[in-house]
Amino acid sequence: MKVGIIGCGAIANIITTSIVPEDNDIEIAYFFDKDIERAENLASLAGGVAALDFEDMVDNVDLILECASPASVKEYAPVILGKGRDMIIMSIGAFMDTDFYTEVLKIAKENNAKIHLPSGAVVGLDGIKAVAKFGLKEVNLVTRKSPKSLGKDIDKEEVLFEGKASEAVKEFPLNINVAATISMACNRDIDVKIIVDPKVDRNVHEITAKGDFGEFKTTTMNYPCAANPKTSMLAALSAIRLLKSFNETISVGM
Repeated sequence: MKVGIIGCGAIANIITTSIVPEDNDIEIAYFFDKDIERAENLASLAGGVAALDFEDMVDNVDLILECASPASVKEYAPVILGKGRDMIIMSIGAFMDTDFYTEVLKIAKENNAKIHLPSGAVVGLDGIKAVAKFGLKEVNLVTRKSPKSLGKDIDKEEVLFEGKASEAVKEFPLNINVAATISMACNRDIDVKIIVDPKVDRNVHEITAKGDFGEFKTTTMNYPCAANPKTSMLAALSAIRLLKSFNETISVGM
């Protein structure tokens, strides 16, 4: 499988350096970024090609991995899926725009293309998906991050946001993909609280789900990426696992 990457920042670097061709014949071959120097640097590291023309890259790969931003998803996904290419999308917040989601879903179906959404920076999505249509009544996310992770200069704990996931991703498009991921998993606009806390050195996500099945709560405490404190290392690792899972004979918990 030949893969192209959009967005050559921290997550793309982790994924690229962790994948070798022996991993189910995965070859990360093309790199595209509006900052061509970043694409060239990562392509050089991986022995791949820095794509100057986005559509040329799409024509020469089987799958595109997006590691850029919700805006990039909106700009490029319709073209990629329209050419019948599969996608892995990291910036899941783009799909909280319901009109865009409907448009992209239609394009993908018409062109027999698949969209893969990694679990990202949280655990517990398998449980949420399992109960989503069987009496799930309430899902809440509380995210706690350091001021550095949120780009804030604050010296005391403060609630920055409390509301629905669709609004959270508008206010924090590069920080709260987790809210969008959970919402997609259970097909509802979940309740979200975002707290900036100078006492924490990790990105903490607490999910609570209640329903006819009972109740469960998960807590994920991720170390931020050294190169980009706005994202968690686990987000990159989830994409690596997803890539490696393609064509596996036995799949556990997917």
